Order: sequence, then C-alpha cells, then structure tokens
Amino acid sequence: MPVPKDDFETFHPCDFYTPAELLDEDKMYTVYEIARLLQDLEPDAELDPNTENVLLDWAIPWIMNHSDDLVVAEPREEEEPGYYGIDTQ
Repeated sequence: MPVPKDDFETFHPCDFYTPAELLDEDKMYTVYEIARLLQDLEPDAELDPNTENVLLDWAIPWIMNHSDDLVVAEPREEEEPGYYGIDTQ
C-alpha cells in the first residue's frame, strides 16, 4: 500500500549506472553478477536466495533498458546462464 512521502526524512535520486560505468568492456557477466554490481557488491559475493531474487528484480529491467549497448553470449555449458557484455562494435 502506498505511504505518504512525509514518512521519509530524505530522498535520493533514482540514478542507475550505464553499462560503461558498471562493466569492464573486456569481460562478460551473468545476470547474477550484474545484479550484484548494481548494488556495489563484488560479482561473486555470497547472497541468500531471497536477497538474490530481489537484486534480479533490479538487474533484469536494467539489462532490457540498456540492450542497445549490450551483447549477449550463449551459455558455455547447458547449466550456465547466458552472458552479457558491452557492445564495442
């Protein structure tokens, strides 16, 4: 249910990284790694499943929003996720 703005002391801009600010142009990342990076965590940070699911809720729209700046690679093995990286071409 919505709450009044008066319930909050401060507000912050809703700023998100661009792919160039977040990703190394020479590397490919899984959606899970991108989710961590968007929260200023290390790509291999250990997270409980509930936290990881919340972070994925942020990462998936971010990837879709920046799809023009990204490339996608198929998983190397069947049980791996796909990989995303900066489109440098």
